[in-house]
Amino acid sequence: MKSFDFIETSIEGSVAVIELNRPRQLNSLNRKLVSELVEAMEHFDRNDQVRIIVLTGKGRAFSAGADIDEMTDDDPISLELLNQFADWDRFALIKKPLIGAVKGFVFGGGFELALCCDILIAASGTEFSFPEVGLGVMPGAGGTQRLTKLAGRTKALEWLWTGERVSAEDALRYGVINKIVASELLMEEALKFANRLAKQPPLSLRLIKDSVNKAVDSSLSEGMQYERKNFYLLFATQDQKEGMNAFIEKRKPDYRGK
Repeated sequence: MKSFDFIETSIEGSVAVIELNRPRQLNSLNRKLVSELVEAMEHFDRNDQVRIIVLTGKGRAFSAGADIDEMTDDDPISLELLNQFADWDRFALIKKPLIGAVKGFVFGGGFELALCCDILIAASGTEFSFPEVGLGVMPGAGGTQRLTKLAGRTKALEWLWTGERVSAEDALRYGVINKIVASELLMEEALKFANRLAKQPPLSLRLIKDSVNKAVDSSLSEGMQYERKNFYLLFATQDQKEGMNAFIEKRKPDYRGK
């Protein structure tokens, strides 16, 4: 894996770890960082050694948001021509499970990035916020859409209109995150969960994610038809045969992702 300017990457067993690496700027997201992040995620998504991707941030914050200095002179035409959100759209195309391990501040673009994860584990004391309204703008990388789908319309409007800081406890209550852990145990717990998932059949994980994502934007009938096709598809895999034979033979399965 190549070296990057604003992120660090590593592989531990079957788990890839991507770490935002601008701690002095509280991991604020400039455009190059987002581009590097997409490149790393897509690389790991194609890497057969990697089964799970964990995203976190170096230092005391996950990310305090977008790099405002980079945007102050922008106008509608320059933004249209730049098309910066095309990189953000690629996060939704990652097929492998993506686990976010967040702490400190998860603000603005950092909150939008966290919402791109499939599972979110937060350190105790973590705060979430969309403060864009205080700058005369609004989230533009999916924040209004993903938050509404998770927390519901009325709560999303409250948080987006006020820009208030949301505690990890409230984020958990409204289904925005999955779990709160002690700050010093954040990466240990994230990696423990990642390694638990890494033992599952990779193609099952992939098609479960695909089906759940379909459910978010589909009617029940549409979603069930889609689910059914993915269910049938898994019967073409070696892992399905291995899993069922291991069950019958009362042994642990050895999944190969094939």
